Amino acid sequence: MNELLPLLSYCALMSGTPGPNNLMLVASGAHHGYRRTVPAILGMVCGVATLTLAACLGLGALFLAWPALHTALKLAGTAYLLVLAWQLAGAPVAADR
Repeated sequence: MNELLPLLSYCALMSGTPGPNNLMLVASGAHHGYRRTVPAILGMVCGVATLTLAACLGLGALFLAWPALHTALKLAGTAYLLVLAWQLAGAPVAADR
């Protein structure tokens, strides 16, 4: 139980810290309402839980053991962000309501 206290305090603090996830949820809630924002809330909670679990299970140790794996993950993440940026740049502009 002593091992869970730091993890629980970290998760509690991070859930209340303003960041891109929380700001996106606030904007979504303001535009679409709470009910239509619930799937985004659940997705973000599951994503943060997955990242925290991976870190707790030793993902950092895996990257220390195989630095090439860390480099490959960074390159894959960079490529994904570039694809998203390209799609966003080519997206049509929404008309004002």
